[in-house]
Order: sequence, then structure tokens, then C-alpha cells
Amino acid sequence: MSQPHVVVIGGGIAGLAAAAFLSGAAGGAARASVTLLEGSERLGGKLRGGEVGGVRVDLGAESMLARRPEAVALARAVGLADALEPPAPVKAAIWTRDALRPLPGGQVMGVPGDLDALAASGVLSPEGLARVRAEATAPDAAGVGEDVAIGAYVAARLGREVVDRLVEPLLGGVYAGHADEISLRAAVPQLLPLARSGESLVAGVHALATRPQTTATPVFNGLDGGIGTLPEAVAAACRKAGADLRTDTPVRGLRRTGLGWRVVVDGEDLHADAVVLAVPAPEAARLLRADAPGAAAELAAVEYAGMALVTMAFRRADLGGPLTGSGFLVPPVDGRSIKASTFSSNKWGWLERSAPDAFLLRTSLGRHREEQALDLPDEELVARSLADLAEAVGLRAKPYDTAVTRWRAGLPQYPVGHLDRVARIRAQADRAGALALCGAAYDGVGIPACIASARTAVDKVLTPGAGAPATEGTMSA
Repeated sequence: MSQPHVVVIGGGIAGLAAAAFLSGAAGGAARASVTLLEGSERLGGKLRGGEVGGVRVDLGAESMLARRPEAVALARAVGLADALEPPAPVKAAIWTRDALRPLPGGQVMGVPGDLDALAASGVLSPEGLARVRAEATAPDAAGVGEDVAIGAYVAARLGREVVDRLVEPLLGGVYAGHADEISLRAAVPQLLPLARSGESLVAGVHALATRPQTTATPVFNGLDGGIGTLPEAVAAACRKAGADLRTDTPVRGLRRTGLGWRVVVDGEDLHADAVVLAVPAPEAARLLRADAPGAAAELAAVEYAGMALVTMAFRRADLGGPLTGSGFLVPPVDGRSIKASTFSSNKWGWLERSAPDAFLLRTSLGRHREEQALDLPDEELVARSLADLAEAVGLRAKPYDTAVTRWRAGLPQYPVGHLDRVARIRAQADRAGALALCGAAYDGVGIPACIASARTAVDKVLTPGAGAPATEGTMSA
């Protein structure tokens, strides 16, 4: 019996992972013949490597969560086991209240669990610290319901300062969004049981942050040569396994047929027994408008944030002294141009080994509904970054090379109710049959979450009976 032909639409890490699971490139036997279609000229999506100042660096995501297994497992499966490397044991800071202050340990997405570390950091005012200390004696007997905005909940429990100076900058690095809109259930699910219990949030976070399995495992991993090497290795493994990966191939249309799907590209119609959609929500909405209009309407409502990354290469001899730590976050309440800076050469040993005379760092600008910075010229973004760096850490040197990378509509937003929307999208898409969606818009924006969603999508479209579209009698509301 011949294998089914599955078309994967989208060549970011979710689409590539789906192709790897289907073709056997990630281990095990091939489960389908695979054609992957990517509309742009390159594979990898937000995982992108490049050169700045003659040094290979990441121009997109630079690390992957190590406490979830999916990304590390895929890297090992495609030959990158020896390249896995945790960040150096250097500390991050927060630039707030006109000073660079240590990021308090023992916290979960900015929610503090170690009051001594919080006090020593100086991030909060005395009044803000007193408000946090009072929380242990003021339990929230009502708890919360199904979902709540992170910002609103934490402000009610611990005070507004914790949200403005801790939660906002940490969430900004993940979602480029706003704490008062982002769903606790979707973005920080480990805190939801604590919120529902009504017990001390600080005590609960302390217990989470000090669990042995948490403290014994590195939070993140990188790759020697950058995270941008991961999609390259996955693509090479997929091609070796026989998958057909095509770039510069935008999909013009997608229609259900009696025998599967018709995928329309320039100059050709492809037949697919099943389709995995691994594209951003607006593109998925366009492709599903005819055959899954309910899902398309929900997908079109998913909002995205844009951001710009400014990567700069300095000569170490020009720095005038060492820059310490892994970088710093910037709370929006402080009104700076940048929202974060990463001292890449301090953070990643492979960068220091490959370019010992250079110092690479990067800044980020822009967040949800505040993307005006993306329209500024490159030189203005560099100038604003340098001005903030001079004030924050006293950096006066000029970079010998820079690169600006704009990620327009790069990060999907997870507002309150997001997971319910995702459930509706999938239920409505299921009616079309032999179709699954995966990627950052659904189950998490991190690399492991995208890979996990790809595996789930592959299992779904290959499940016996998945190819049959639902009839009027079997559709559910």
C-alpha cells in the first residue's frame, strides 16, 4: 500500500518539524511522502542566522527552552547533539528607576517568590515591596475562574509595581505584548492552579521555583553557531529522507476535493491526501475561507505584534571596559526606546570562542500596537539603541557593523480566551477532514511548543478516518 502524500504549507520550524516527523527525518520510519511549500526565499521562519561584522549570529530567536524535551530531541535527531550548549552562568538585569538592577531570582515570569532577592534587587520602591510582603497575610479567598489577564491578577494580589517593573518586561521578551491583556491560562499555566487556590501567590511561586527538577535543569539551550542552524539541519535531514522542500512557492489556493485536497501554486496544482497548515493565522484564514469559514473567521481575529532587532558588532578594544552580565530588560513604564538588550558574547560561549576580539550585542524595539519603531530607518534604530546603552551601561564605543532585522507581525498574541479560540478553530477545521494546524499561534510561541504542535498535527492527519470530511449529520457546533 502506497504512503499518503501530505503537503505541509509553511517552512518555519513548525512546518519543518512536521516534515521531519512525516518523512522519518526525526527518527523512525517514514509515514508519508512529503511536499513542503514555503512562500518566501528561505526556510526557518523566526529562526534565522546571518553575519554581522564577519561573525555568524542569530537574527531571530537565539535560544530554546530546555525544560521541555521537544526542541532538544529534534536537534539531536538531526545531528546537532554536540552543538547543544547552555548559556553561560551570567546574570540578567533590569534597567529601571534610573539604575541597572539585578533581575531577582526565584521568580516565575516576573512574579516573585523570593522576597529577600526581591528586596536586595531594588527593583521595587519601599512601598511596592511592602505591598508584596503583605500578600502572604491577605489570601484571595475567591481565587479566579477559567482565565484572567496576568497583569490584572498580579496587580490585585501584589500591587501594580510588580506588574510594571517585573512582569511587563519579562512578558515583553516572549510575546511583545501587554500584561493586562495576556492570558494567565495560556501564557503562564503553571500559575493558574495557584491563582485558583486563593492561597499566597508568593509562597506558591517560591515552591515552583525551588523544585529539584526545576533547579537541576538549565532553563535554556543554544546551539554552537546559533539557533539558526536548527532549521538548516532539519531541512537537510528532510531532504535526505526524500521530502520535497520548496521555497519561493506561495500557495495561491487550497480546496477540498472528494479524494483529498487541491493545493494551488503558480503553474501547478498539487494533490494532497492530507494538509498540515504551519503558517501564521492570517495566512491560514485566507487558505481556509472556502472550506472552513468558521475556522477562518476565528484565525483572522488573532492579533500579532511586530518588533525590530538591532544587532551590533564592537571591537573589544574599543569598549573601554568589560560589559558584564547577559544583558538587561527594560520596563515600558520607564519610557525608553529599547525594551531589552542581550550581551550575546557574554551569554554564548560559542560566540566568544569564534570571535574573541569582537563583542556582539543586540537590542529589541517595538511591541503590540506600538510598532512605530519598525518604520524608522536603520540608522535611527541604531542611534536610539546606542543612546539607551550609553545611559544604561555607559557604552560609548561605536559599532563597526550593524544589522537591523524587522519581524513584522512576528509574535501572535495570547489574550484572555485564547485557548478557547484555539479549540474552536481546531473543531471547525476538523470538519474539513485530513487537515491540521500547527505553529506559534496555537499552543505556545516557543520553539519546543511549535515542534510539539507539529507532532500533534502529523498524528492527527495520519489517523485512520481523518481524511473524511464531516457530513451535516456529524458536524458539531
